Amino acid sequence: MKIDWVPYSAAALVAGSVALATGWLLMPTIGDPVDSLRIVQEHDGRWLVVAAMYFGAAIAMTLGLPTVLTLLGPRGAKRGLVGAGLLAVGFIGTAGYAMLLVLFRALALNGSIDGDRLGTLTDDVGLVSFLYSWIAAFYVGELLLAWALLLARSTPRWVPALLLLHVLSLPVSTLLPPQLSAAAVLLVAIGFCGIGITASNQVRLAH
Repeated sequence: MKIDWVPYSAAALVAGSVALATGWLLMPTIGDPVDSLRIVQEHDGRWLVVAAMYFGAAIAMTLGLPTVLTLLGPRGAKRGLVGAGLLAVGFIGTAGYAMLLVLFRALALNGSIDGDRLGTLTDDVGLVSFLYSWIAAFYVGELLLAWALLLARSTPRWVPALLLLHVLSLPVSTLLPPQLSAAAVLLVAIGFCGIGITASNQVRLAH
């Protein structure tokens, strides 16, 4: 059966991965709450661009997620499906995070929030729970997907290896310099690009 949608979905996955990495690398390094307010006020345009990149990445990577399903073999299908579902939650959460960045920018530029109130806001249980749930869904989904791809052997081994390396980098990210920690996003971006390119090539060869 001819599958014409895969190249488009794969292209969306690649574009979303690049947008995610670009937004992450453009995001200013933030220290304390007062520092974040200063950064937004001095670089509000850059902050808005980052939010737009995250939002675009969330949409594109969600559209590209079906590409992943074409690469799952019988041995890793269940793990891959669960991983894809968790990644969908992570991608949608990225769109929500982008909206939070836009809201924070509006509050900071209009003087509606100061350092003390921002510190209280970031300690809110509901907000912290949302953020950690989003991060957990992304990383666990990435781990399960990498495991499934290793079992399926449908991609070059470096693709799941990069995804696994990105997951393993999380525990040590706080110990690394900010620039090196931020560069870890390139691992997941290149990994997802590899998935999209592999799926697209398989369809091309099948024709």
